Amino acid sequence: AAGSTGGFDFGPSNGGGGGPDQGPQTLMTGKTLGTGPVKVALLLPLSGDASLSAVGTSMANSAELAMAFVQSNPNLGENITVAIKDTGPTAAGAAQAATQAVAEGASLILGPLRADQVTAAGQVAKTAGISVIGFSNNSGAASPGVYLLNVLPESEVKRSMSYAKKLGKKAIAGIFPTTDFGRIQEGAFRQAMSELGMNAVAVYSFKSEAEARTVVTQVIPLLQSGQIDTLFIPDRATAPSLGNLLQEGGIAAGSVQLVGSGDWNGDPSIANTTSLAGAIFPAPDAAGLSALTTEYQAKYGTAPHPFATLAYTATILANAKSLANGTPRYDRGLLTAAAGFNGRDGVFRFLADGRSEFALSIRQVTIGGSSVAEEAPKKL
Repeated sequence: AAGSTGGFDFGPSNGGGGGPDQGPQTLMTGKTLGTGPVKVALLLPLSGDASLSAVGTSMANSAELAMAFVQSNPNLGENITVAIKDTGPTAAGAAQAATQAVAEGASLILGPLRADQVTAAGQVAKTAGISVIGFSNNSGAASPGVYLLNVLPESEVKRSMSYAKKLGKKAIAGIFPTTDFGRIQEGAFRQAMSELGMNAVAVYSFKSEAEARTVVTQVIPLLQSGQIDTLFIPDRATAPSLGNLLQEGGIAAGSVQLVGSGDWNGDPSIANTTSLAGAIFPAPDAAGLSALTTEYQAKYGTAPHPFATLAYTATILANAKSLANGTPRYDRGLLTAAAGFNGRDGVFRFLADGRSEFALSIRQVTIGGSSVAEEAPKKL
């Protein structure tokens, strides 16, 4: 246990990663949105796992709101018909849904959600010569023609470390769990340090509470002596426990700059951990989710999952006349235009390798919530 904090939490983080493939299953029949001439498939988990299907349902509902917006706006034109297809929770289900979408003549696939599913659907789509815009935040699922419409660790870390550099921070260390997503975050940290010309004093990893305590014991003297002025602890599940261990070791909240990840955004455990007060983390523009929430609650009677903005943005993007009616449809050159697009989560663009970049705000943890430390830039 981490002192009086109730234990060291190694709970799940929002890494968009895999899990055991549960094999073939019966998938739900989806519905169709819109009446435009260009066929687009939206692949989401709608069955088989209650927590995952709740996210998928929220995203499907958001796509329905997006098409309703298109239909009510005469300046946009209804260019697409969206077929919603259930992937279930498995990669096999995603491949099955993608195969069905290709057979039905889809010109673009939106989704799926998890990294392993995006990879599986992407393999089917590449064989058919069409592109995928997936929703995973695991950059390992990206590849040319398989684009990820989500905030990726590389984009997050570069934004937060640029802000730390602006604050005058010079000596930065990172602490990462030895999980698949932890390794991705570590790689993103090393990449950002190199690109920004900043000094990574040390990189630590842990796979158990005992190892985490050892790491903190090693870090505290360096923090106290000023050899480290910024500590990157991106993993949402373990950040509160790490913060409490630092505080127990004599590091007062706010005395060293703590930096988290976009995974922290809206998490009540982060907000209610006093040792994390003053920590910063990157986040999308909150205005888009706020506006969507009002509309979503009015129609469905509940709040949307934060990923609902991704499905909304993807649907509007797929309907864009220049993309849907271009030759070829959804031309990769247009999809990867440097100027990017303006979505529900702010400005973003796709890179040729399938990864995305978002214009992110910087938020600061306050007791019970967070506040904006720096607004997101208007362009990338």
